Amino acid sequence: MGDQIAKGEEYERKAEKKLAGWGFLGHKHEDAADLFEKAANSFKLAKSWDQAGAVYVKLANCHVKLDSKHEAANAYADAAHCYKKTNIRESISCLEQAVNLFLEIGRLNMSARYYKEIAELCEQEQNLEQAILYYDRAADLFQSEEVTTSANQCKQKIAQFSAQLEQYHRAIEIYEEIARQSLNNNLLKYGVKGHLLNAGICQLCKGDVVAITNALERYQELDPTFSGTREFRLLTDLAAAVDEEDIAKFTDAVKEFDSMTQLDAWKTTLLLRVKEALKAKELEEDDLT
Repeated sequence: MGDQIAKGEEYERKAEKKLAGWGFLGHKHEDAADLFEKAANSFKLAKSWDQAGAVYVKLANCHVKLDSKHEAANAYADAAHCYKKTNIRESISCLEQAVNLFLEIGRLNMSARYYKEIAELCEQEQNLEQAILYYDRAADLFQSEEVTTSANQCKQKIAQFSAQLEQYHRAIEIYEEIARQSLNNNLLKYGVKGHLLNAGICQLCKGDVVAITNALERYQELDPTFSGTREFRLLTDLAAAVDEEDIAKFTDAVKEFDSMTQLDAWKTTLLLRVKEALKAKELEEDDLT
């Protein structure tokens, strides 16, 4: 370990010396780039991630001077992957630099991939607003490159986090849009009932019984097979329970569905919000009587 760090530091010193010295324009940056790359590899072998990340940034700067934008972008991405282990903020900053360079040279697919990676880091840090922002950028680029599956994965994340942040309208729009798209694809058709269930749960969170009823009618028109699913029955039972302000009926409907198909943490959290709202309403009415 120590040997690799010493080796890395020696390569880095030599690279800095090259940059500080005289030489033909370009040559010294090429020579320095080779040495920075060796330094970064040594630091990686030593698992000295901060040092490796910092050297990759220096390598990226050399490539920028040489007008090698693709290589510079890759070096920033390498820096980000080293910093990922120790410094998330620095990792995001390097990925943004990589994206900007990839966008300049028209590598939209790579830009989308790295925007998605930034979004995942924001998600890891529980910064949902920022995660939404970067998933949105990634989805747009994936869409423009016609990588629909990746675009939809990003959109589902946006919908998931929007609902967690109580931005139900946006979540509903996304789930309904993905359901519509999926109907025309034999491979994705099976997932439609899941997207409509998610949209329906978000409708319930809004607490507007008329809107829920209208949405369920729309979903049946959109997919005539939906009315025969357990997902549709759950939403119908829950809508009726909300309308009747019947907490026991609401709980029984959730339990029955969950006994056959386990509800994930996201659905459970949202359904608990609906239940709590029902309880609050019940208490309010008790206070009035």
